[in-house]
Amino acid sequence: MTELPRSIREAAELLRTRKASAVELADLALARSHADRHNAWLHLSDDHAGAQARAADARLAAGDAPLLTGIPWACKDIIGTKGIPTTAGSRILEGYIPAYSATVVDRLDAQGAVMIGKTNLDEFAMGSSNENSAFGPVKNPWRADRVPGGSSGGSAVAVAAGEVLFSLGTDTGGSIRQPAALTGAVGMKPTYGRVPRWGVVAFASSLDQVGPFANTVEDVAIVCEAIFGKDPQDATMVTDFPNDDLRRDLDKGVKGMRLGVPKEYFSVKGMEPGVERAVRDALKVLEKEGAKLEEVSLSLTDHGLAVYYIIQPAEASSNLARYDGIRYGLRVEGPSLLETYRRTRGKGFGPEVKRRMILGTYALSAGYYDAYYVKAQKVRTLIKDEYDRVFEKVDALVTPTSPTVAFPIGAKVNDPLSMYLNDIFTLPVNISGLPGISVPCGLSEGLPVGLQIIANSYQERTMFRVAAAYERATPHHLERPKEKAA
Repeated sequence: MTELPRSIREAAELLRTRKASAVELADLALARSHADRHNAWLHLSDDHAGAQARAADARLAAGDAPLLTGIPWACKDIIGTKGIPTTAGSRILEGYIPAYSATVVDRLDAQGAVMIGKTNLDEFAMGSSNENSAFGPVKNPWRADRVPGGSSGGSAVAVAAGEVLFSLGTDTGGSIRQPAALTGAVGMKPTYGRVPRWGVVAFASSLDQVGPFANTVEDVAIVCEAIFGKDPQDATMVTDFPNDDLRRDLDKGVKGMRLGVPKEYFSVKGMEPGVERAVRDALKVLEKEGAKLEEVSLSLTDHGLAVYYIIQPAEASSNLARYDGIRYGLRVEGPSLLETYRRTRGKGFGPEVKRRMILGTYALSAGYYDAYYVKAQKVRTLIKDEYDRVFEKVDALVTPTSPTVAFPIGAKVNDPLSMYLNDIFTLPVNISGLPGISVPCGLSEGLPVGLQIIANSYQERTMFRVAAAYERATPHHLERPKEKAA
């Protein structure tokens, strides 16, 4: 075997029929990952993966193995892993090794999944291109001169390049769905409060959510079933919502469903014609499958960007204040305590992190708090109310994931506003706490395009149903990158 199976279900069948062992799958995943040319990895855990694979084989032999037992996966390096470095893509945490794992990692460990290593990301998850990592940019496996999207670019590439069968990322404003779209993977952000954030390095606490990348919609649902559920260590979790069978409706199709198409999503400046064409073709497929398409209005779409880039930096400036060179991480001594803070943060944080911290601190400062942060929270409520009204009329929304395909590395790095516009279709989902998924819907200029399906809060099953119906009706999820040289 020179390539990993295409899906978790295929791999699980091989493991249970003894046509492959967990050790063999882990060795193959490690070999492919060590040969990676995309800078997708920050740390590969050979010994850890080997031990987990041997334990998985023993569990499979005993006959009590869950579906994820023996499945190789990758973890975004902003998610804490006991005894394994966790840097958040930043020099300020270089060499930091957590004393405990995040809840989501513990849950995958309990399932018997095999973690291959930690993936590269934009520093502290701040970015849309994975060019902000302190350890170098990640390259898109479809074309080495293109970005993979961010901030979870390494996790997306590990799946798209066939190095693992699934990965975990985090999504604060599109950081799973956007790189999924740009690399041809399936990527999903859950409803806020359905996945524990305990042990995840905090960026913007009212927006962050952990979610999976995989090659199929079913695989994403399988991983979600493993990581969903209340956690007493996370006060943001929904405690009374059942962890239902997320795959129950995957085969029901979309016949009779009402799918909303927001008109504002097709009038955004900068939308590439090839992206719009691929998405409109996808809408025709869903209509042919029996869905009823209804044009809807989300008139506050344009305000989402402004709201996000006030709330998110404000929360980031608060969360990142803990990196002071005193308790853990990098420490650069100065002649005074204040100078130690300055030198540590000056050397440890990259330009994008500094930009957002300054912006957030300004928005929270005396005299500006009401004018910016409070106003942004009020508009946030209006955006959520608008989604609530739309979901009274439709079962789900279907939109582009990103207005462009993967752009050249360096093309937007000196133009923050242009970079931020890449997330214009994904940001409102985080602002409103909704679930969203991106699935491949074709190519433009030889590069992947993503279709985004958005459902109402806690309606992941509906979202998966629509995504799976589209996936069955098209071959796009089967396309693999044939990397072109830069």
